[in-house]
Amino acid sequence: MTSHDAISAAVERLAHAQETRVPCAPVRDLIGTHDLAAAYAVQQGLVQRRLAGGVTVVGRKIGATSEAVQRQLGVDQPDFGYLLSDMDVSHGVDGTPISMRTLVQPRVEAEVAFVLGTDIAPDDEADITLDNVRAAVDVALPALEIVDSRIADWKIGFTDTVADNASSGLFVVGRDGRKLDDLEPRDVVMSLTINGEERSAGTGAACLGDPLEALRWLAVQAWRFGDPLRAGHLILSGALGPFVPFAPGDRVAASISGFEPLIVEFEE
Repeated sequence: MTSHDAISAAVERLAHAQETRVPCAPVRDLIGTHDLAAAYAVQQGLVQRRLAGGVTVVGRKIGATSEAVQRQLGVDQPDFGYLLSDMDVSHGVDGTPISMRTLVQPRVEAEVAFVLGTDIAPDDEADITLDNVRAAVDVALPALEIVDSRIADWKIGFTDTVADNASSGLFVVGRDGRKLDDLEPRDVVMSLTINGEERSAGTGAACLGDPLEALRWLAVQAWRFGDPLRAGHLILSGALGPFVPFAPGDRVAASISGFEPLIVEFEE
């Protein structure tokens, strides 16, 4: 069992890397490679530090849902992290360049996001079914997630990425919401371009077979952790294709069938 001192040391290491924008060594030397409870405890420590600074939780993100991303990260299962109010750079869809001043080693991926219309907080875990999760969704939205790692060269193991808030950075969601009566998430097709060149492609089925299945998985994990998903939460359901690097000044466009294209630019 990982000690409290080791968890605190991992929190400090990752927080210092975020504050200085200087990548750090992995934290698996402190918390091991298999202690998921310790990894999520580190994540909670980082989140609580940011909440103390005045930001708020606006939702969750699911990471490593596609085989392509699992291969990129060298992991074999999904994880989750928290979306915080200061990570939302959706103003970029209005043409305002997005600042990269908080980022360390960013990558970008396209995905389907969900806004929940009702809580997913049943008395019994068995009630978290695909049908009930679908019914809890208000709208689906196109999204770009700017993933990031505080760990040098992205040389992460599973506990490293979990501890690092699931390698989160920033996110952009479009305003072009769709009801699930009008859109089947598993059937969408995605193309992501940078400066007009396609750099990533995929489908809804690449995300755990169905982005709604990814949402169901997350709802179960959140319920087990005692922090269930709530109405109004934004959920980034996971990448539809590989994540790719980008640079200051780049123009990133995601086309996800059923939605208007999502186009942003990053500051020089």
